[in-house]
Amino acid sequence: MESDAVQLPIGHKAWAWFEANKKQALMGAGAVVVLGAIVAFYFYHQGEQEQAAAEALSAVALPQMTGARGGPEPAAAYLKVAADYPNTSAATRALLLAAGSLFAEGKYTEAKAQFDRFAREHGSSPFTGQALLGSAACQDALGKTNEAVAAYNDLIRQHPGENVVPQAHFALGRLYEAQNDPEKARSHYEEVARGNPYSSLGSEARIRVEELNVKYPKLLPRTPIPTNTMPMTIEKK
Repeated sequence: MESDAVQLPIGHKAWAWFEANKKQALMGAGAVVVLGAIVAFYFYHQGEQEQAAAEALSAVALPQMTGARGGPEPAAAYLKVAADYPNTSAATRALLLAAGSLFAEGKYTEAKAQFDRFAREHGSSPFTGQALLGSAACQDALGKTNEAVAAYNDLIRQHPGENVVPQAHFALGRLYEAQNDPEKARSHYEEVARGNPYSSLGSEARIRVEELNVKYPKLLPRTPIPTNTMPMTIEKK
């Protein structure tokens, strides 16, 4: 004969278990409620943080765009946004803008530190390429040619799909030209001219190639670079 406990309906079994384990059940339910409240608060707080960070970033960026004077230096103001609102998208942008502001002010050492910080802390950001280009440009501006060449080449090799790669190629062309290495210089200019035929940078690169060909007639001939004129469509009558 089966025991009474086995003969209880399913609902009665559950209630019997609950009565026998009331304390554990209530603690478990309470933990679920608390966890749900924490998760909800986290996302609500994140939303508020993002909104506040975006407003703080706009308050700094707007005067820069309108040319307004007064207030703290832009780099310091951007860094304050990054410090006050960590782990927000606005803080990430603020850090990169701070680095760019320092570069524009001619503070290349400080700018490089912030560009490097961005690349280190936000390696998966779509703006990492810009930070790497900025860091290389700082070395370039500081007259550290060998370091700049290495940094530009690393950017091209490690991030070939970045939209700043043409700028790195052009910078290398300029540096190699200054080092009296016209073959390497022309090679980098050609990369820019072929890959960006309708851009101002591509046009400038094409001019540099032509100038090198004239200045160094002994350079090995290359396949002509396409012009930046758009193809014409002829209508048939």
